[in-house]
Amino acid sequence: MTANSVLSRPASRRPLTWGTPLTYALALAVAAVSIAPIVYVIVGGFRTTPQIVADPAGLPDPWVWDNYARVLTQSDFWRQAFNSAVIALGTTLGVVVLGLCAAFVIARYTFRGREALHTFFTLGLLFPAGAAILPLYLMLRDLNLINSYYAVILPQVAFSLPITIVILRPFLSAIPRELEDAAAIDGADRLGFLWRIVLPLSRPALVTVGILAFVASWNAFLLPLLVLGDANLHTLPLGVQNFSSQYTTDTAGVLAFTSLAMLPALLFFTLAEKQIVGGLQGAVKG
Repeated sequence: MTANSVLSRPASRRPLTWGTPLTYALALAVAAVSIAPIVYVIVGGFRTTPQIVADPAGLPDPWVWDNYARVLTQSDFWRQAFNSAVIALGTTLGVVVLGLCAAFVIARYTFRGREALHTFFTLGLLFPAGAAILPLYLMLRDLNLINSYYAVILPQVAFSLPITIVILRPFLSAIPRELEDAAAIDGADRLGFLWRIVLPLSRPALVTVGILAFVASWNAFLLPLLVLGDANLHTLPLGVQNFSSQYTTDTAGVLAFTSLAMLPALLFFTLAEKQIVGGLQGAVKG
């Protein structure tokens, strides 16, 4: 083969694929659609109602801080924030503890009906929580739990267990049996193995289910609306409704209240984003 023939041969080119640019474009579009309403609500809180009426899509000119200051000085806001925090933390604790125990048994124990039990929990993902509101309310009323934190925490824990077990089981199943045998040789029982080895290794999954439970509880509206008739027990989502009903003409104030109500869950989710991605990836690989 001569040098001229080599030079005359067209250079091989990498085939042009549009998969990656298209994926990025779709991701950016979805992110823009998701973030734009949040940015609009937060920025709208820095405007006055006449500014919003005159130019709904405009920027603050000038920036107004009175709306946020007025919300933060209200005692109702802090009481509702406290109620939301108690309910969200109680729900998260219950979901992590009970979900870990149930997933550990399903993943590490061998017994008749194990797969049927796991399928039963998986089918819980298909059950809409709204369909159980009426019987749930009647049951909570018969148990004298209406107008209490337990009326919200217990059902939220129950409805969060299916996704928790689905995420945790692959993590717990992937732990090598050799580690369990070594722990048994060292004198650790099942609970010791769970506490000393399983918990540290399952930290990404536990953080994932904990964050999902916390954010879902913080943003819950329908269940607290039905079971918390006492205004002193209202959470922030109910506070947004009450504030908007009380100040129907104060659009800027409503936007400021809404921004502050969703800010804790938004920050919590954003700071733990990597943990959530790692936990879900581990569940898929498992």
